[in-house]
Amino acid sequence: MIITASRINTFMFFKLPLGWLSGLRVKILNETTCVVKIRHKWMNQNPFKSMFWAAQGMAAEMSTGALVMQAIENSKQKFSMLVTHQEADFYKKATGKILFTCKGGNEIRNAIQESIKTGEGQLVVLSSEGKNEDGVVVSKFQFHWSVKVKS
Repeated sequence: MIITASRINTFMFFKLPLGWLSGLRVKILNETTCVVKIRHKWMNQNPFKSMFWAAQGMAAEMSTGALVMQAIENSKQKFSMLVTHQEADFYKKATGKILFTCKGGNEIRNAIQESIKTGEGQLVVLSSEGKNEDGVVVSKFQFHWSVKVKS
């Protein structure tokens, strides 16, 4: 199956309904980049009139995870994938439309190829940056993904 933005959005509706209901949508997905949109609304708000940090985390993780899923699918191998660590920094209130962008497609592809070659698990750190409609960075996330080819 080819992994596309629309297929990820459909997958989310059935398998990650909280993300879907919160408004997460994959807008761009190619071999190097994934962009995920989330809009501040009642469903994902906090008491301070901005987006709850965990809603931002869902969008950021999806921007990295979609690249991992796509790279695994393109490898034609079966893999285990797991987030082993996550870090976040918050710079500004998240209101309006926030776009989370991960440009780590090459890094994850290299880790997958190395796991296929060695049969061992690989750790790759993928970053996602969230920007508001004015292009101002509101938060940055790092996800440590472990990938291992299944034998």
